[in-house]
Amino acid sequence: MKKIIAFTLIGLILVVAALAAIKMSQFKAMGEQAKKAVPPPEVVTTAPVESVYWETALTAVGSLTAVQGVTVAAELIGKVVEIAFESGKTVKKGDLLVRQDTGSEQAQLAGAVSQVTLTKTVLDRNAQMLPGKMISQADYDASAASHEQAASQTDNIRAAIAKKTIRAPFSGRLGIRQVNLGQTLREGDPIVTLQALDPIYVNFALPQQNLAQLKPGLPVRVTCDVLPGVTIDGRISAANPLVDADTRNIQLQATVPNPAERLLPGMFVNVAVGLPVKKKVLAIPATAVLYAPYGDSVFVLADAKGGGKVLRQQFVRLGERRGDFLAVTDGLKEGETIVSTGVFKLRTGQAVVVDNSKALPFKTAPKPGNS
Repeated sequence: MKKIIAFTLIGLILVVAALAAIKMSQFKAMGEQAKKAVPPPEVVTTAPVESVYWETALTAVGSLTAVQGVTVAAELIGKVVEIAFESGKTVKKGDLLVRQDTGSEQAQLAGAVSQVTLTKTVLDRNAQMLPGKMISQADYDASAASHEQAASQTDNIRAAIAKKTIRAPFSGRLGIRQVNLGQTLREGDPIVTLQALDPIYVNFALPQQNLAQLKPGLPVRVTCDVLPGVTIDGRISAANPLVDADTRNIQLQATVPNPAERLLPGMFVNVAVGLPVKKKVLAIPATAVLYAPYGDSVFVLADAKGGGKVLRQQFVRLGERRGDFLAVTDGLKEGETIVSTGVFKLRTGQAVVVDNSKALPFKTAPKPGNS
């Protein structure tokens, strides 16, 4: 009985050993196959590292102001009898805004006109009588003075009526109405703001050491967080003839177009003044950079030993950004080729295949289609 049990145990041990040997041989074969297996190459888009000349720029923070802006106010005391505008609407020069009560002036005007007519009749009659010496020169002069006084009084009343008929002094966009029908306005009481918004001024300051480089007519590029990704081109239109004694800055003013009137007075903007001198830089697409806390890098295409292309991760030092491009100050050489998109999924030594058939165009001054 003991011999049977011993033979059974020996048989089981042999079976287990045989199965273990088979499995180990299978795992070894799988490992060798995995070592020989090569992942398929990644399809990438590329861009060359090129030397380009960029315009030298001086940057500053500016503030927008209207070419013409005013708070329309009452000039004379009077009750509002008509409001002819709506808040936020665009008006043209001469459009009626508010009419004040002119009943008393109209009544006075009728009497003043009659007085003018009377004094004119007397003056004409005296002019006919003066050559025959039927009246004295003093009487003629008195009638002439009376006529001029009556005409002046009439003009004064008409001027008061005109001042109570308040019109837009220039074309622009109105603000929020600040008066109500039936309200009595005193001299200087505000009625509504009026701003001419196209074009619009940009006021900014630069240090005095840049004074020799600045002059009216230089191009400026304006960006604002209200219009992300949009650059507005304008030109310097004026420079202050004195330097601020406290900051040693010179005040400058640029004029930029604003046809859609999306830029409003009081906004802050970023201003870059383009100078005639250009600098040479190595430019790469901004999408080619893999940003990391330990350093920024790009993937450079290199020749593989067995043919084809592989990647080499290269750390770089970056400079100024212009649109879709970044300047590289260190780490790359002109003529190298780098991966332009999708760098977050790549690694050093990875095999790649280049396909630029669907590569996006990169520009220094992109203009989004929805801007």
